[in-house]
Amino acid sequence: MRKWWPLVAVCLGAFMLLVDVTIVTVALPAMAKSLDASFTALQWVLDIYALALAALLLGAGSLADLFGARKVYVAGLVLFAVSSLACGLAPNATTLIAARGAQGVGGAAMFTTTLALLNSTYQGRDRGVAFGVWGAVNGLAAAGGPILGGLLTQHVNWRSIFLVNLPVTVIAIALTLAVVGESRRTGGARIDLAGMVSFTTCAGTLTYGLIRAGDDGFTATMPLTMFGLAAVALIVFVVVEKRTRDPLLDLGLFRNRSFVAVLIGGALLMASAFACLAFTSLWLQGVLGLGPVRAGAALIPLAGASFVVSAVAGRFLHGVSPRLTIGIGLLLIGAGSGLQAVLDAGSSSTAIIPGLIVGGVGVGTSIPVLSAAAMSAAPPQRGGMAGGALNTFRQLGYALGVAVLGIVFRGRIEHVLTGHVANPHAMAGAASGGQAPRLPIIRAAVASGLNEVYAVSAGLGIAAGIIVLALFRTRRRTAVQPAPDREKATA
Repeated sequence: MRKWWPLVAVCLGAFMLLVDVTIVTVALPAMAKSLDASFTALQWVLDIYALALAALLLGAGSLADLFGARKVYVAGLVLFAVSSLACGLAPNATTLIAARGAQGVGGAAMFTTTLALLNSTYQGRDRGVAFGVWGAVNGLAAAGGPILGGLLTQHVNWRSIFLVNLPVTVIAIALTLAVVGESRRTGGARIDLAGMVSFTTCAGTLTYGLIRAGDDGFTATMPLTMFGLAAVALIVFVVVEKRTRDPLLDLGLFRNRSFVAVLIGGALLMASAFACLAFTSLWLQGVLGLGPVRAGAALIPLAGASFVVSAVAGRFLHGVSPRLTIGIGLLLIGAGSGLQAVLDAGSSSTAIIPGLIVGGVGVGTSIPVLSAAAMSAAPPQRGGMAGGALNTFRQLGYALGVAVLGIVFRGRIEHVLTGHVANPHAMAGAASGGQAPRLPIIRAAVASGLNEVYAVSAGLGIAAGIIVLALFRTRRRTAVQPAPDREKATA
Protein backbone atom coordinates (compact mmCIF):
# COMPACT_ATOMS: atom_id res chain seq x y z
CA MET A 1 0.00 0.00 0.00
CA ARG A 2 2.87 2.38 0.75
CA LYS A 3 3.91 2.38 -2.89
CA TRP A 4 0.72 4.25 -3.82
CA TRP A 5 1.22 7.19 -1.46
CA PRO A 6 3.22 9.14 -4.09
CA LEU A 7 0.24 8.71 -6.42
CA VAL A 8 -2.04 10.15 -3.73
CA ALA A 9 0.27 13.14 -3.26
CA VAL A 10 0.40 13.86 -6.99
CA CYS A 11 -3.33 13.35 -7.55
CA LEU A 12 -4.24 15.72 -4.71
CA GLY A 13 -2.42 18.53 -6.45
CA ALA A 14 -3.81 17.64 -9.87
CA PHE A 15 -7.35 17.51 -8.51
CA MET A 16 -7.10 20.93 -6.85
CA LEU A 17 -5.61 22.77 -9.79
CA LEU A 18 -8.08 21.32 -12.30
CA VAL A 19 -11.18 21.65 -10.12
CA ASP A 20 -10.33 25.35 -9.70
CA VAL A 21 -10.80 25.87 -13.44
CA THR A 22 -14.55 25.22 -13.14
CA ILE A 23 -15.36 25.42 -9.42
CA VAL A 24 -15.97 29.17 -9.63
CA THR A 25 -18.64 28.74 -12.32
CA VAL A 26 -21.65 28.50 -10.00
CA ALA A 27 -20.15 30.95 -7.51
CA LEU A 28 -20.08 33.86 -9.99
CA PRO A 29 -23.43 35.41 -8.99
CA ALA A 30 -22.49 35.30 -5.30
CA MET A 31 -19.11 36.88 -6.09
CA ALA A 32 -20.75 39.60 -8.16
CA LYS A 33 -23.15 40.47 -5.33
CA SER A 34 -20.53 40.32 -2.57
CA LEU A 35 -17.82 42.30 -4.39
CA ASP A 36 -20.09 44.46 -6.58
CA ALA A 37 -18.26 42.96 -9.56
CA SER A 38 -19.11 43.77 -13.17
CA PHE A 39 -19.65 41.21 -15.93
CA THR A 40 -16.16 42.00 -17.25
CA ALA A 41 -14.65 41.32 -13.83
CA LEU A 42 -16.46 37.97 -13.66
CA GLN A 43 -14.97 37.02 -17.03
CA TRP A 44 -11.51 37.82 -15.72
CA VAL A 45 -12.01 35.72 -12.59
CA LEU A 46 -12.45 32.76 -14.95
CA ASP A 47 -9.97 33.75 -17.63
CA ILE A 48 -6.92 34.88 -15.68
CA TYR A 49 -6.49 31.43 -14.10
CA ALA A 50 -6.77 29.59 -17.42
CA LEU A 51 -4.46 32.13 -19.07
CA ALA A 52 -1.76 31.66 -16.45
CA LEU A 53 -1.98 27.89 -16.91
CA ALA A 54 -1.82 28.21 -20.70
CA ALA A 55 1.04 30.68 -20.74
CA LEU A 56 3.31 28.97 -18.24
CA LEU A 57 2.83 25.20 -18.70
CA LEU A 58 5.67 24.75 -21.16
CA GLY A 59 7.98 27.13 -19.32
CA ALA A 60 7.33 25.42 -16.00
CA GLY A 61 8.32 22.14 -17.63
CA SER A 62 11.73 23.62 -18.44
CA LEU A 63 12.13 24.67 -14.81
CA ALA A 64 11.28 21.13 -13.72
CA ASP A 65 13.96 19.76 -16.04
CA LEU A 66 16.48 22.20 -14.59
CA PHE A 67 15.71 22.07 -10.87
CA GLY A 68 13.82 18.80 -10.46
CA ALA A 69 10.12 18.03 -10.71
CA ARG A 70 9.55 17.55 -6.98
CA LYS A 71 11.02 20.95 -6.09
CA VAL A 72 8.91 22.69 -8.72
CA TYR A 73 5.80 20.74 -7.67
CA VAL A 74 6.21 21.69 -4.00
CA ALA A 75 6.89 25.32 -4.93
CA GLY A 76 3.72 25.28 -7.01
CA LEU A 77 1.74 23.86 -4.09
CA VAL A 78 3.01 26.58 -1.76
CA LEU A 79 2.15 29.36 -4.22
CA PHE A 80 -1.23 27.76 -4.89
CA ALA A 81 -1.99 27.70 -1.15
CA VAL A 82 -0.94 31.31 -0.55
CA SER A 83 -2.87 32.60 -3.55
CA SER A 84 -5.94 30.53 -2.59
CA LEU A 85 -5.87 32.25 0.81
CA ALA A 86 -5.64 35.61 -0.95
CA CYS A 87 -8.64 34.68 -3.14
CA GLY A 88 -10.66 33.66 -0.10
CA LEU A 89 -9.91 36.93 1.70
CA ALA A 90 -10.15 39.24 -1.33
CA PRO A 91 -11.91 42.52 -0.39
CA ASN A 92 -12.67 43.49 -4.01
CA ALA A 93 -12.77 42.11 -7.53
CA THR A 94 -9.35 43.50 -8.50
CA THR A 95 -7.64 41.65 -5.65
CA LEU A 96 -9.52 38.46 -6.48
CA ILE A 97 -8.45 38.63 -10.13
CA ALA A 98 -4.80 39.21 -9.19
CA ALA A 99 -4.87 36.34 -6.70
CA ARG A 100 -6.48 34.06 -9.31
CA GLY A 101 -3.61 34.88 -11.65
CA ALA A 102 -1.07 33.88 -8.99
CA GLN A 103 -3.10 30.75 -8.35
CA GLY A 104 -2.76 29.90 -12.04
CA VAL A 105 1.02 30.29 -11.86
CA GLY A 106 1.13 27.79 -8.99
CA GLY A 107 -1.25 25.51 -10.88
CA ALA A 108 1.03 25.53 -13.93
CA ALA A 109 4.01 24.46 -11.82
CA MET A 110 1.93 21.64 -10.34
CA PHE A 111 0.32 20.46 -13.58
CA THR A 112 3.52 20.35 -15.59
CA THR A 113 5.28 18.14 -13.02
CA THR A 114 2.64 15.58 -12.11
CA LEU A 115 3.29 13.17 -14.99
CA ALA A 116 7.05 13.54 -14.60
CA LEU A 117 6.79 12.53 -10.93
CA LEU A 118 4.61 9.52 -11.75
CA ASN A 119 6.92 8.55 -14.58
CA SER A 120 9.98 8.58 -12.33
CA THR A 121 8.24 6.87 -9.39
CA TYR A 122 6.51 3.92 -11.08
CA GLN A 123 7.60 1.29 -13.58
CA GLY A 124 5.91 -1.31 -15.73
CA ARG A 125 2.35 -2.25 -14.81
CA ASP A 126 2.32 0.08 -11.80
CA ARG A 127 3.03 3.00 -14.13
CA GLY A 128 0.00 2.10 -16.21
CA VAL A 129 -2.18 1.96 -13.11
CA ALA A 130 -0.80 5.31 -11.90
CA PHE A 131 -1.46 7.04 -15.23
CA GLY A 132 -4.97 5.57 -15.31
CA VAL A 133 -5.81 6.86 -11.83
CA TRP A 134 -4.30 10.25 -12.67
CA GLY A 135 -6.48 10.49 -15.79
CA ALA A 136 -9.61 9.52 -13.86
CA VAL A 137 -8.87 12.17 -11.22
CA ASN A 138 -8.44 14.77 -13.96
CA GLY A 139 -11.82 13.90 -15.43
CA LEU A 140 -13.51 13.90 -12.03
CA ALA A 141 -12.03 17.31 -11.20
CA ALA A 142 -13.17 18.94 -14.44
CA ALA A 143 -16.67 17.47 -14.22
CA GLY A 144 -17.14 17.85 -10.47
CA GLY A 145 -16.01 21.48 -10.16
CA PRO A 146 -19.47 23.08 -10.58
CA ILE A 147 -21.09 20.58 -8.21
CA LEU A 148 -18.48 21.06 -5.49
CA GLY A 149 -18.60 24.83 -6.02
CA GLY A 150 -22.37 24.84 -5.61
CA LEU A 151 -22.27 22.87 -2.38
CA LEU A 152 -19.61 25.09 -0.81
CA THR A 153 -21.13 28.36 -2.03
CA GLN A 154 -24.63 27.59 -0.76
CA HIS A 155 -23.80 25.89 2.53
CA VAL A 156 -20.76 28.00 3.51
CA ASN A 157 -20.02 30.93 1.17
CA TRP A 158 -18.22 31.61 -2.12
CA ARG A 159 -14.93 32.27 -0.32
CA SER A 160 -14.85 28.67 0.90
CA ILE A 161 -14.26 27.37 -2.63
CA PHE A 162 -10.75 28.83 -2.32
CA LEU A 163 -10.12 28.36 1.41
CA VAL A 164 -10.86 24.63 1.17
CA ASN A 165 -7.62 24.34 -0.81
CA LEU A 166 -5.51 25.18 2.25
CA PRO A 167 -5.81 21.95 4.30
CA VAL A 168 -5.64 19.85 1.13
CA THR A 169 -2.48 21.66 0.06
CA VAL A 170 -0.84 21.14 3.46
CA ILE A 171 -1.52 17.40 3.21
CA ALA A 172 -0.19 17.30 -0.35
CA ILE A 173 3.02 19.12 0.60
CA ALA A 174 3.63 16.89 3.61
CA LEU A 175 3.01 13.72 1.58
CA THR A 176 5.21 14.89 -1.28
CA LEU A 177 8.15 15.68 0.99
CA ALA A 178 7.72 12.38 2.84
CA VAL A 179 7.11 9.85 0.06
CA VAL A 180 7.93 11.33 -3.36
CA GLY A 181 11.47 11.08 -4.63
CA GLU A 182 13.10 13.70 -6.82
CA SER A 183 12.96 13.05 -10.54
CA ARG A 184 16.12 12.84 -12.57
CA ARG A 185 17.24 16.29 -13.64
CA THR A 186 18.30 16.52 -17.24
CA GLY A 187 20.10 19.85 -16.93
CA GLY A 188 21.76 21.56 -19.85
CA ALA A 189 18.59 23.01 -21.36
CA ARG A 190 18.22 26.76 -21.07
CA ILE A 191 14.97 28.40 -20.08
CA ASP A 192 13.37 30.13 -23.07
CA LEU A 193 12.53 33.33 -21.20
CA ALA A 194 11.94 35.36 -24.36
CA GLY A 195 9.54 32.71 -25.64
CA MET A 196 7.65 32.65 -22.34
CA VAL A 197 7.31 36.46 -22.22
CA SER A 198 6.22 36.84 -25.84
CA PHE A 199 3.70 33.98 -25.66
CA THR A 200 2.25 35.27 -22.39
CA THR A 201 1.99 38.78 -23.84
CA CYS A 202 0.23 37.47 -26.96
CA ALA A 203 -2.31 35.40 -25.01
CA GLY A 204 -2.96 38.08 -22.40
CA THR A 205 -3.39 41.04 -24.75
CA LEU A 206 -5.60 39.04 -27.13
CA THR A 207 -7.90 38.00 -24.28
CA TYR A 208 -7.95 41.49 -22.76
CA GLY A 209 -8.79 42.96 -26.15
CA LEU A 210 -11.70 40.57 -26.61
CA ILE A 211 -13.12 41.27 -23.15
CA ARG A 212 -12.77 45.03 -23.62
CA ALA A 213 -14.47 44.72 -27.02
CA GLY A 214 -17.53 43.45 -25.19
CA ASP A 215 -17.73 46.79 -23.37
CA ASP A 216 -16.33 49.23 -25.94
CA GLY A 217 -16.85 47.57 -29.33
CA PHE A 218 -14.26 46.11 -31.68
CA THR A 219 -13.41 49.46 -33.28
CA ALA A 220 -12.58 51.24 -30.00
CA THR A 221 -9.00 52.31 -29.36
CA MET A 222 -8.20 49.93 -26.51
CA PRO A 223 -9.34 46.67 -28.16
CA LEU A 224 -7.56 47.60 -31.40
CA THR A 225 -4.38 48.43 -29.48
CA MET A 226 -4.51 45.11 -27.65
CA PHE A 227 -5.06 43.18 -30.88
CA GLY A 228 -2.08 44.96 -32.42
CA LEU A 229 0.12 44.12 -29.43
CA ALA A 230 -1.01 40.50 -29.62
CA ALA A 231 -0.04 40.31 -33.28
CA VAL A 232 3.40 41.82 -32.61
CA ALA A 233 3.97 39.47 -29.65
CA LEU A 234 3.02 36.47 -31.82
CA ILE A 235 5.52 37.50 -34.48
CA VAL A 236 8.22 37.92 -31.81
CA PHE A 237 7.36 34.48 -30.40
CA VAL A 238 7.70 32.82 -33.81
CA VAL A 239 11.05 34.52 -34.48
CA VAL A 240 12.38 33.61 -31.04
CA GLU A 241 11.30 29.97 -31.29
CA LYS A 242 12.94 29.60 -34.70
CA ARG A 243 16.27 30.95 -33.48
CA THR A 244 16.67 29.62 -29.95
CA ARG A 245 18.58 26.40 -29.26
CA ASP A 246 16.10 25.18 -26.66
CA PRO A 247 12.68 26.45 -27.81
CA LEU A 248 9.66 26.55 -25.57
CA LEU A 249 7.75 25.01 -28.49
CA ASP A 250 9.42 23.41 -31.50
CA LEU A 251 7.60 25.02 -34.43
CA GLY A 252 8.62 22.09 -36.60
CA LEU A 253 5.85 20.12 -34.90
CA PHE A 254 3.33 22.23 -36.80
CA ARG A 255 4.44 20.69 -40.08
CA ASN A 256 2.55 17.59 -38.96
CA ARG A 257 -1.10 18.11 -39.85
CA SER A 258 -2.25 15.47 -37.38
CA PHE A 259 -0.57 17.38 -34.56
CA VAL A 260 -2.17 20.64 -35.72
CA ALA A 261 -5.56 18.93 -35.89
CA VAL A 262 -5.27 17.68 -32.30
CA LEU A 263 -4.26 21.13 -31.01
CA ILE A 264 -7.19 22.78 -32.77
CA GLY A 265 -9.51 20.04 -31.55
CA GLY A 266 -8.32 20.41 -27.95
CA ALA A 267 -8.71 24.19 -27.96
CA LEU A 268 -12.16 24.19 -29.56
CA LEU A 269 -13.33 21.33 -27.34
CA MET A 270 -12.81 23.49 -24.25
CA ALA A 271 -14.43 26.49 -25.92
CA SER A 272 -17.44 24.50 -27.11
CA ALA A 273 -18.11 22.22 -24.14
CA PHE A 274 -17.00 24.19 -21.09
CA ALA A 275 -16.72 27.94 -21.77
CA CYS A 276 -20.51 28.23 -22.05
CA LEU A 277 -21.05 26.80 -18.56
CA ALA A 278 -20.33 30.16 -16.92
CA PHE A 279 -23.19 31.80 -18.82
CA THR A 280 -25.46 28.82 -18.18
CA SER A 281 -24.83 29.23 -14.46
CA LEU A 282 -25.69 32.94 -14.62
CA TRP A 283 -28.99 32.07 -16.31
CA LEU A 284 -29.78 29.30 -13.82
CA GLN A 285 -29.22 31.55 -10.80
CA GLY A 286 -29.78 35.10 -12.04
CA VAL A 287 -32.92 34.38 -14.09
CA LEU A 288 -34.39 31.13 -12.82
CA GLY A 289 -33.49 31.90 -9.22
CA LEU A 290 -31.88 28.53 -8.45
CA GLY A 291 -29.45 28.29 -5.55
CA PRO A 292 -25.81 27.34 -6.18
CA VAL A 293 -26.41 23.67 -5.31
CA ARG A 294 -29.36 23.29 -7.68
CA ALA A 295 -27.45 25.20 -10.36
CA GLY A 296 -24.51 22.83 -9.98
CA ALA A 297 -26.84 19.85 -9.96
CA ALA A 298 -28.41 21.06 -13.22
CA LEU A 299 -25.04 20.45 -14.89
CA ILE A 300 -24.69 16.88 -13.57
CA PRO A 301 -25.90 15.31 -16.86
CA LEU A 302 -22.77 16.63 -18.58
CA ALA A 303 -20.47 15.37 -15.83
CA GLY A 304 -22.24 12.03 -15.46
CA ALA A 305 -22.36 11.23 -19.16
CA SER A 306 -18.71 12.22 -19.57
CA PHE A 307 -17.58 10.06 -16.64
CA VAL A 308 -19.53 6.97 -17.71
CA VAL A 309 -18.54 7.18 -21.37
CA SER A 310 -14.85 7.82 -20.64
CA ALA A 311 -14.76 4.69 -18.46
CA VAL A 312 -16.48 2.60 -21.14
CA ALA A 313 -14.50 4.11 -24.02
CA GLY A 314 -11.17 3.07 -22.52
CA ARG A 315 -12.26 -0.56 -22.61
CA PHE A 316 -14.20 -0.81 -25.85
CA LEU A 317 -12.62 1.85 -28.09
CA HIS A 318 -8.97 1.04 -27.42
CA GLY A 319 -8.36 -0.20 -30.97
CA VAL A 320 -10.33 2.54 -32.73
CA SER A 321 -8.38 5.27 -34.54
CA PRO A 322 -8.01 8.51 -32.55
CA ARG A 323 -9.19 10.29 -35.69
CA LEU A 324 -12.63 8.76 -35.20
CA THR A 325 -12.88 8.95 -31.40
CA ILE A 326 -11.76 12.58 -31.25
CA GLY A 327 -13.53 13.71 -34.42
CA ILE A 328 -16.87 12.06 -33.64
CA GLY A 329 -16.60 13.14 -30.01
CA LEU A 330 -16.19 16.77 -31.11
CA LEU A 331 -19.17 16.49 -33.45
CA LEU A 332 -21.24 15.20 -30.52
CA ILE A 333 -20.08 18.11 -28.38
CA GLY A 334 -21.18 20.50 -31.10
CA ALA A 335 -24.51 18.70 -31.43
CA GLY A 336 -25.00 18.83 -27.66
CA SER A 337 -24.43 22.58 -27.60
CA GLY A 338 -26.89 22.97 -30.46
CA LEU A 339 -29.53 20.97 -28.63
CA GLN A 340 -29.36 23.43 -25.74
CA ALA A 341 -30.23 26.41 -27.96
CA VAL A 342 -33.97 25.97 -27.41
CA LEU A 343 -34.60 28.41 -24.57
CA ASP A 344 -37.28 31.06 -24.21
CA ALA A 345 -38.61 33.22 -21.40
CA GLY A 346 -40.53 30.30 -19.90
CA SER A 347 -37.83 27.63 -20.08
CA SER A 348 -36.71 25.73 -17.00
CA SER A 349 -33.41 24.03 -16.25
CA THR A 350 -34.68 20.73 -17.69
CA ALA A 351 -34.63 22.21 -21.21
CA ILE A 352 -30.86 21.82 -21.47
CA ILE A 353 -30.64 18.21 -20.17
CA PRO A 354 -30.69 16.46 -23.59
CA GLY A 355 -27.94 18.72 -24.89
CA LEU A 356 -25.83 18.26 -21.76
CA ILE A 357 -26.07 14.48 -22.08
CA VAL A 358 -25.08 14.45 -25.75
CA GLY A 359 -22.24 16.88 -25.04
CA GLY A 360 -21.09 14.74 -22.12
CA VAL A 361 -20.96 11.68 -24.38
CA GLY A 362 -18.76 13.67 -26.76
CA VAL A 363 -16.46 14.83 -23.97
CA GLY A 364 -16.12 11.30 -22.60
CA THR A 365 -15.36 9.95 -26.07
CA SER A 366 -12.74 12.49 -27.12
CA ILE A 367 -10.84 13.71 -24.06
CA PRO A 368 -9.31 10.38 -22.92
CA VAL A 369 -7.32 9.96 -26.16
CA LEU A 370 -6.33 13.57 -26.85
CA SER A 371 -2.96 13.51 -25.06
CA ALA A 372 -1.91 10.15 -26.50
CA ALA A 373 -2.93 11.32 -29.98
CA ALA A 374 -0.89 14.52 -29.67
CA MET A 375 2.20 12.62 -28.57
CA SER A 376 1.79 9.92 -31.19
CA ALA A 377 1.76 12.62 -33.87
CA ALA A 378 5.13 13.96 -32.70
CA PRO A 379 8.61 12.40 -32.80
CA PRO A 380 9.32 10.33 -29.65
CA GLN A 381 11.87 12.85 -28.37
CA ARG A 382 9.24 15.58 -28.58
CA GLY A 383 6.38 13.61 -27.02
CA GLY A 384 6.38 15.52 -23.76
CA MET A 385 6.53 18.88 -25.52
CA ALA A 386 3.59 17.81 -27.70
CA GLY A 387 1.54 16.86 -24.64
CA GLY A 388 2.40 20.15 -22.98
CA ALA A 389 1.41 22.06 -26.10
CA LEU A 390 -1.98 20.31 -26.10
CA ASN A 391 -2.65 21.27 -22.48
CA THR A 392 -1.57 24.84 -23.29
CA PHE A 393 -3.98 25.05 -26.23
CA ARG A 394 -6.80 23.54 -24.19
CA GLN A 395 -6.51 26.18 -21.46
CA LEU A 396 -6.06 28.93 -24.04
CA GLY A 397 -9.17 27.68 -25.85
CA TYR A 398 -11.14 27.91 -22.61
CA ALA A 399 -9.90 31.44 -21.86
CA LEU A 400 -10.58 32.74 -25.35
CA GLY A 401 -13.90 30.88 -25.43
CA VAL A 402 -15.11 32.67 -22.30
CA ALA A 403 -14.05 36.02 -23.81
CA VAL A 404 -15.68 35.45 -27.20
CA LEU A 405 -18.88 33.92 -25.84
CA GLY A 406 -19.11 36.80 -23.37
CA ILE A 407 -19.24 39.21 -26.31
CA VAL A 408 -21.92 37.09 -27.98
CA PHE A 409 -23.96 36.77 -24.77
CA ARG A 410 -23.94 40.44 -23.84
CA GLY A 411 -24.37 41.65 -27.42
CA ARG A 412 -27.48 39.54 -27.99
CA ILE A 413 -29.02 40.59 -24.67
CA GLU A 414 -28.46 44.26 -25.55
CA HIS A 415 -30.02 43.72 -28.99
CA VAL A 416 -33.18 42.19 -27.49
CA LEU A 417 -33.47 44.89 -24.83
CA THR A 418 -33.09 47.77 -27.30
CA GLY A 419 -36.38 49.64 -27.46
CA HIS A 420 -37.66 48.05 -24.24
CA VAL A 421 -35.45 49.70 -21.59
CA ALA A 422 -33.96 53.18 -21.25
CA ASN A 423 -30.30 52.10 -21.28
CA PRO A 424 -30.00 48.71 -23.02
CA HIS A 425 -26.17 48.68 -22.82
CA ALA A 426 -26.11 49.11 -19.04
CA MET A 427 -29.03 46.75 -18.51
CA ALA A 428 -27.35 44.14 -20.72
CA GLY A 429 -24.26 44.33 -18.51
CA ALA A 430 -26.37 43.84 -15.40
CA ALA A 431 -28.36 40.99 -16.96
CA SER A 432 -25.16 39.29 -18.17
CA GLY A 433 -23.88 39.25 -14.61
CA GLY A 434 -27.16 37.99 -13.17
CA GLN A 435 -27.84 41.30 -11.41
CA ALA A 436 -30.87 42.60 -13.38
CA PRO A 437 -34.51 42.55 -12.17
CA ARG A 438 -36.33 39.31 -13.00
CA LEU A 439 -38.72 40.84 -15.50
CA PRO A 440 -40.25 38.99 -18.47
CA ILE A 441 -38.18 40.99 -20.96
CA ILE A 442 -34.99 40.21 -19.01
CA ARG A 443 -35.85 36.50 -18.98
CA ALA A 444 -36.45 36.60 -22.72
CA ALA A 445 -33.26 38.56 -23.41
CA VAL A 446 -31.00 36.31 -21.34
CA ALA A 447 -32.55 33.18 -22.86
CA SER A 448 -31.95 34.61 -26.33
CA GLY A 449 -28.37 35.49 -25.41
CA LEU A 450 -27.76 31.99 -24.13
CA ASN A 451 -29.24 30.49 -27.29
CA GLU A 452 -26.73 32.53 -29.26
CA VAL A 453 -23.91 31.30 -27.03
CA TYR A 454 -24.97 27.69 -27.57
CA ALA A 455 -25.25 28.23 -31.33
CA VAL A 456 -21.69 29.59 -31.52
CA SER A 457 -20.47 26.77 -29.27
CA ALA A 458 -22.16 24.27 -31.58
CA GLY A 459 -20.42 25.77 -34.58
CA LEU A 460 -17.03 25.57 -32.84
CA GLY A 461 -17.52 21.92 -31.87
CA ILE A 462 -18.71 20.85 -35.31
CA ALA A 463 -15.90 22.78 -37.04
CA ALA A 464 -13.36 21.12 -34.72
CA GLY A 465 -14.75 17.66 -35.49
CA ILE A 466 -14.57 18.27 -39.24
CA ILE A 467 -10.99 19.55 -38.95
CA VAL A 468 -9.86 16.48 -37.00
CA LEU A 469 -11.61 14.05 -39.34
CA ALA A 470 -10.11 15.81 -42.37
CA LEU A 471 -6.53 16.35 -41.18
CA PHE A 472 -5.65 13.62 -38.69
CA ARG A 473 -3.75 10.65 -40.08
CA THR A 474 -2.86 7.62 -37.95
CA ARG A 475 0.78 6.73 -38.46
CA ARG A 476 0.89 4.04 -35.83
CA ARG A 477 -1.34 2.69 -33.11
CA THR A 478 -1.76 5.22 -30.36
CA ALA A 479 -1.09 4.01 -26.84
CA VAL A 480 -3.47 4.93 -24.09
CA GLN A 481 -0.63 5.99 -21.82
CA PRO A 482 2.03 8.54 -22.71
CA ALA A 483 5.45 7.12 -23.45
CA PRO A 484 8.18 8.05 -20.95
CA ASP A 485 10.84 10.45 -22.15
CA ARG A 486 12.90 13.31 -20.83
CA GLU A 487 10.32 15.93 -21.76
CA LYS A 488 7.51 14.24 -19.82
CA ALA A 489 7.64 17.14 -17.38
CA THR A 490 5.81 19.36 -19.83
CA ALA A 491 2.96 16.93 -20.45
